[in-house]
Amino acid sequence: MGHIECKDISLVYETPAGSVQAVKGVSLDIQESEFLCLVGPSGCGKSTMLNIVAGFLTPTEGSMQIGGKAVNGSGTDRGIVFQDFAQLFPWRTALGNVSFGLEMKGIGKVEREKIAREQLRLVKLEKFVNSYPHHLSGGMQQRVAIARALAYNPSVLLMDEPFAALDAMTRDDMQKLLAEVWSETKKTVIYVTHNVAEAVFLADRVIVMSPHPGRISHEVKITLPRPRDPLSVEFLETQKHLVGLIGH
Repeated sequence: MGHIECKDISLVYETPAGSVQAVKGVSLDIQESEFLCLVGPSGCGKSTMLNIVAGFLTPTEGSMQIGGKAVNGSGTDRGIVFQDFAQLFPWRTALGNVSFGLEMKGIGKVEREKIAREQLRLVKLEKFVNSYPHHLSGGMQQRVAIARALAYNPSVLLMDEPFAALDAMTRDDMQKLLAEVWSETKKTVIYVTHNVAEAVFLADRVIVMSPHPGRISHEVKITLPRPRDPLSVEFLETQKHLVGLIGH
């Protein structure tokens, strides 16, 4: 269900200054349960590609399928987590936020709260079900956002720099948590990041994009055993290799 095929995706924006090619000729074949990271400098089309897969943007050219079905617009087969903490509803508790999508689908209160509690357990927030976002730290709010994205059981999880606004220690903890969640749920993940070490820690495969126009310049498989040690020689060598590719 989570197999994603993007074929020759291009997107052109019309601006007052003229046409801007945001993405050009991007083709991706992402296997079910694969963890794929998109990296590259600002303006290379990473977030644009994520928004195309999410169904928020319509490509100018190309086609996309998820689970063998053509994608036209957004859908419940894709869960999305953004960087912004404001993605949570401040008037809802953690439980209320996670159960929101299920409520919109018409699932009964007992069932949706059972599912929401299970997802909060998955992200280690079972003791905070009745807490409001302003009572939670930034990392905890992002854990609620991940639980909410997983609650309606999408086959694909899309993440746009979800930990970029967190401090370094919290970010490290969140990366470890996400690796555990992915290992347990085996969702197909597309993850956008500027952080090369984060990509090496999380990904099965890293796609390096380059700007002018946004296109794929390199593809690197990460074969390091899990859980990964960011201080190992192999990890640091892989990180250095990726940094070098981004610079070219």
